[in-house]
Amino acid sequence: MSSTVREPKAPRSPAKAAPTPAPARAPSKPSIVLDPKIPAGPLEKKWEQHKFESKLINPANRRKFEIIVVGSGLAGASAAASLAEMGYKVKCFCYQDSPRRAHSIAAQGGINAAKNYQNDGDSVFRLFYDTIKGGDFRSREANVYRLAEVSAAIIDQCVAQGVPFAREYGGLLANRSFGGAQVSRTFYARGQTGQQLLLGAYSALCHQIAEGNVTMYPRTEMLDLVLVDGHAKGIVVRDMVTGAINSHAGDCVLLCTGGYGNVFYLSTNAKGCNVTASYRAYKRGALFANPCYTQIHPTCIPQAGEYQSKLTLMSESLRNDGRVWVPKQKGDKRSPDQIPEAERDYYLERKYPSFGNLAPRDIASRSAKEACDDGRGVGPGGLGVYLDFGDAIQRLHENVVRERYGNLFDMYNQITGENAYKTPMRIYPAVHYTMGGLWVDYDLMSNIPGLFVLGEANFSDHGANRLGASALMQGLADGYFVIPYTIGNYLAPEVGKRPTTDREEFKKVEAEVRERTKRLLGIKGKRSVDHFHRELGRIMWDYCGMTRSAKSLDRALKQIPPLREEFWKNVNVPGEDEALNVSLEKAGRVADFLEFGELLCLDALERRESCGGHFREEWQTPEGEAKRDDEHFQHVAAWQYTGDDSKPARHIEPLEFETVHPSVRSYK
Repeated sequence: MSSTVREPKAPRSPAKAAPTPAPARAPSKPSIVLDPKIPAGPLEKKWEQHKFESKLINPANRRKFEIIVVGSGLAGASAAASLAEMGYKVKCFCYQDSPRRAHSIAAQGGINAAKNYQNDGDSVFRLFYDTIKGGDFRSREANVYRLAEVSAAIIDQCVAQGVPFAREYGGLLANRSFGGAQVSRTFYARGQTGQQLLLGAYSALCHQIAEGNVTMYPRTEMLDLVLVDGHAKGIVVRDMVTGAINSHAGDCVLLCTGGYGNVFYLSTNAKGCNVTASYRAYKRGALFANPCYTQIHPTCIPQAGEYQSKLTLMSESLRNDGRVWVPKQKGDKRSPDQIPEAERDYYLERKYPSFGNLAPRDIASRSAKEACDDGRGVGPGGLGVYLDFGDAIQRLHENVVRERYGNLFDMYNQITGENAYKTPMRIYPAVHYTMGGLWVDYDLMSNIPGLFVLGEANFSDHGANRLGASALMQGLADGYFVIPYTIGNYLAPEVGKRPTTDREEFKKVEAEVRERTKRLLGIKGKRSVDHFHRELGRIMWDYCGMTRSAKSLDRALKQIPPLREEFWKNVNVPGEDEALNVSLEKAGRVADFLEFGELLCLDALERRESCGGHFREEWQTPEGEAKRDDEHFQHVAAWQYTGDDSKPARHIEPLEFETVHPSVRSYK
């Protein structure tokens, strides 16, 4: 396929957005050239050469720098601990009461690394290729190869920290398979891998806190970014206990704030997960890349009722031993044990024989939706498919399955009241992860000098679909092994340039944050914040969910602005500012979701192709698979804020493939 990239024609203009009452400073709009700063040379030499050529800062000078890290999940905690250990002074902020309660703790299944312990043909290049292909050829080669290259060191780092990975009978680390790969490269700690990895990073962070190199600010939420002479030099935060709003200055800012999946209201994310930090940076001039790339996870517990406020993930690792099926007959209401083998459709094994139940998430999710749309879904409302462990229990015995997945089965039992050892689990796709995020170059720096973005908050490594067990890999790679090298390229010439918070730039942004807060509290409407969030989620899921079309996206873009306008006229935010006020916290986050949701839908409308998790109904093969348009859309789409009343500007970064030739993405 051709690698030529042409700017697509302008789509239909969406409905004009209702102006948001909150003040926002529109950035200047110079012509933007997206330079990813990918090093020259062979792919396998780029990172080593770049590390050698990167600027160094001697240990005595490192103590002169103060780095702001926002977020304490795997990316934030690992970056804060690593930079502090190098000698930098670090301020780390999180809205949880402890860094160890970051949402990374919820990751279950495992972390990928190319160690080839199973001797089944794995390698750095194979992990690189699987990731590029898994992302439907919509990610940078250089970034993905670096991720695969440092993956093995992550495991060594975590083992040294005491992370209790599962082990084989002889003591070697165990591996299991995950979707989108035909090798076993996923390291795991039962169904608690994210928790154990976060505890490892947290222990390193606590050591640096005790040493006085990290100052921790829990229960503190970033509400805006401060630029000084065009550089990111600070943030404005709110103390969530006292309500106090104040500013912090630094030599640079690292955003490690996760993804924006809660724009859909129902997702597997913790309720506190939000887009505010990234969106505030976007409104200060940072480019938002590929927001339409959202991942739907195929193995979630189906929604039980309208009262539900979030969904629960069942780890993809379950698809190692669980078989996915639905009845062959439409409307079959028999219990699963009454449906004989010949009347079951193991549709993933049928459609994708090479990968079977380990097909990538986007493909497995769409296949489940197709089965349910065909009237063969199971459970209440027919919105579910079976994940059956009957064969595995018969082959391995229940005690082995219990040892591998016991806590996941317990969690399923507590939520549904069903025993998955005796009857199949019921699962259905749900929003899980977001591949889009703030645009960054090879050094993980955004187009705003001094603003670095790590982990799920950036767009860099996964393309249009993330393979399972790669989120933990990217978060720790960015924090432990990338940012400690690349941050010096920005900081080296910045010594002695840290501003103080009494500058006019800080006072102005702080005043805007106070005014926004005052407006939210002063509306005194009749609708709760959750009402608006739920309505936005309905629009997003119905019109920009597992499948999208020009017609559905037009509907979303017509419905979101009036909903946002009603929010600013009729939302009810009780309580006060200078006090603990959960409703105020939610209101600020939902206000940003109401703007960001429109940007996401606009990006989906303009990307007139199907790729990975972005499935446009107009672009599919006769077999119902995603159909890319490499001639016109083999690029990153990065959006620039141009004011509340105007359409954002779309910029592109062409994706050049020197090593992997983009091809039809097949798992059959």
